Amino acid sequence: MILFRPVGTEELKLIRESGNKRFPPRFPEQPIFYPVLNEEYAIEIASKWNAVYNADHKGYVTRFEVDDDYVSRYETHIVGSTRHEELWVPSEELEEFNDNIKGQIEVTQEFGP
Repeated sequence: MILFRPVGTEELKLIRESGNKRFPPRFPEQPIFYPVLNEEYAIEIASKWNAVYNADHKGYVTRFEVDDDYVSRYETHIVGSTRHEELWVPSEELEEFNDNIKGQIEVTQEFGP
């Protein structure tokens, strides 16, 4: 399954440090890792949230593929309009999720000054 994740500069730096293979662990106040199911929604978050509220005013959209059988265990959640589709991966399962990423995490969009 192809998924997307809007990220800020700090998270992108950690992704790059992993060789573009892994998402970094969540902070204690982040119990869920939520990749999104469509690029349009990821663009909305990266451009209207990350690029506005992050210290450097930059936001990025990442694209990656996860093994279909593995990712099928996660339920899709609609968190707004029908295009606001997310998977909710408990933070304690992020390492296993990362192990099921096929290929590399790539940046498809960049927003900011």
